Amino acid sequence: MKKRIIIAGIGETGLITATRLSHRYDIVGVSPKPCLLSGQELGTRLTRPEQWQKNYLLPFRRYKKLDGVTTLHGKITEIRPETNEVKIQLANGDTKTETFDALLISSGVSNGFWRNNTLENEETISSNLTRYAEQFSIAKTIAIVGGGATGVSVSANLATRYPDKNIHFFYSQERPLPGYHPKVRKNIESQLVARGVQLHPYHRAHTDNTALESSLTRETIAWESGQNAFSADLVLWAVGNVKPNSDFVPEVMLDKQGYVKTDRYLRVPGYNNIFSVGDIAASDPNRSSARNGGYETVAHNIDCYLRGTTQAMKTYKPSPYRWGSILGVQNNGLQVFLPNGSSIRFPLWAVNTILFPLIVRKGIYGGIRADKV
Repeated sequence: MKKRIIIAGIGETGLITATRLSHRYDIVGVSPKPCLLSGQELGTRLTRPEQWQKNYLLPFRRYKKLDGVTTLHGKITEIRPETNEVKIQLANGDTKTETFDALLISSGVSNGFWRNNTLENEETISSNLTRYAEQFSIAKTIAIVGGGATGVSVSANLATRYPDKNIHFFYSQERPLPGYHPKVRKNIESQLVARGVQLHPYHRAHTDNTALESSLTRETIAWESGQNAFSADLVLWAVGNVKPNSDFVPEVMLDKQGYVKTDRYLRVPGYNNIFSVGDIAASDPNRSSARNGGYETVAHNIDCYLRGTTQAMKTYKPSPYRWGSILGVQNNGLQVFLPNGSSIRFPLWAVNTILFPLIVRKGIYGGIRADKV
C-alpha cells in the first residue's frame, strides 16, 4: 500500500509539489476552490481577465500529473499530530477525517478579494472575476494604495489598458517595491512614469477595518503622513493586509504572526512528518518559498522522510531579494526581474509558444490538457 501525503492547500505551490510526488504516493489535496485560482498578476486579472484566466484559473482535472490524486473541495479544520489525522469540512457540508504519513501545509495567505480562503465554486469565481474587472473599467479616477508588487501591477496595467483614466499610485516609501533589489525599484518607478501613472511617494494612509476587509472603497482617503485628503471613483487597498490561512494549525506550530514555523528543510520543528511551503511558511524574512525552488526542496524532503533517507534532505536556500515578473505579460512580452537586480525579457511570441506551453505547462506542471468546451 502506498504511503499517504495530505496537502493542505492546492494553490500553485501545493499543486506543483503534488505533481512531483504523485507517481509514488497516495496524495489527498484539500482546497477551498475546485480549481487552481492564482493570486498572481492582479493587474492583468483586472484589465484582461479573459487572457489572465487561460494561465491562472484552471480546473484540477486538466493537470495530467494530478491523475490519481484525490482532490477534496473543502477546508481542513483541525490537525491532530498525535494520531496523524486531519479533520476536513467539505463544501457540501459533510465532514470527514483523513490519516496521513506526511502532511504538507501550503494553505497560503488571504489578501484582498484576489486572494482568499473562502469556499467557492467555479461559477462564483468566474462571476467575481468579471464583476471586479467591470468596476475598474467604469471608474475614471482610480487610486491604488500600497507600494508592493500588487499595487505596482494594478497601477501599470490600468494605465496601459485605459490611458484615458487618471491612475494615482500612493505608497509610503521613496520608491515602490520594498524587499526588491534597488535596481528593480528604480526600473519599475521609471516604467510607471512612462505609462502615465501619477506617483505619490511618502503617503501613508489612515486605514480602517472597512477598507482592509473590502479591499475596494469609494471613500475619501485620509493620510496619517499629513497630506491633503484624496478622493477617487474607486480605491484599491493593497497595503499588505496579509493574513495567514492557519486557523486550523495548532498554535505550537505557529510564529507570533500566525505563519507556520519551519526549519531549513521546510519541516515544522518537532514534527518529523509535517512540512510547510509557500506564503504560509515562515521559511525566511520574505517567506519566499513559493519561489526559489521551494516546491522542489519540500517535495524532495518529503520523499526522503517517507523513504527513510532523511540524511539526504536538502536545505532551502532563499534569495536575499524578492523577484518575479511584477507586471505580468504585456504587449511587448514578459519581463522577469531577478534577485540581482537584472531582468530577462521574453518577447510575446516566445511567451505564447515557448514559455507558457513548454516551460510552464509541460515543464513545471507536467502537462495540462486542452480545455473541453
